[in-house]
Amino acid sequence: MGVRPPTGHDVELAALAAVGDRQAFGELVRRHGSAVRGLLRRLGADPATADDIAQDAFLVGFEQIADYRGEGAFGGWIKKTAARLYLRKVKRDSRFVLTDTARDEAPVASDSPGAAADRMDLDEALKGLSKAERLCVSLCYGADLSHAEAAEVLNIPLGTVKSHVKRGLDKLRVRMAPPSGSVSNDSARRENLG
Repeated sequence: MGVRPPTGHDVELAALAAVGDRQAFGELVRRHGSAVRGLLRRLGADPATADDIAQDAFLVGFEQIADYRGEGAFGGWIKKTAARLYLRKVKRDSRFVLTDTARDEAPVASDSPGAAADRMDLDEALKGLSKAERLCVSLCYGADLSHAEAAEVLNIPLGTVKSHVKRGLDKLRVRMAPPSGSVSNDSARRENLG
């Protein structure tokens, strides 16, 4: 019979990990690993980089697990760690410049047959944002950083972060909104009812 992974609330698992229980920390990695990698991809990391940084974030998390007090969700705590590691990497690599070159209008809703499915895909919708908007929205809503924390991490003014978040959210609302009054949807509903 194999060893059963520990169960329990994240706070309990973190407390066990803080006293050296590697299985407890392994369970935290299992629970939150995909969400951390997803956040990193939304921030702009390619899949391989997201995997590497997620691994680094969990290593840092394991080393600093005693600092986690359970005052917030463990997932948010580890996502903040991952986001900060990613930002350090892109700043160090100098491949990422936070500029606002894409002051384009919000994407227009399409009436094509696959448009409704596309509107519901957050990852695709985020690709329609400028790099600055995507980064600020992902940090504030994906990594659960406050606007002030995002401004500090990005080393940009608070008002700039707020502007990027507002513009980004406005674009996401348009992109992900259900089609209104679409003839094809109305007729499909009638067919399903009759």
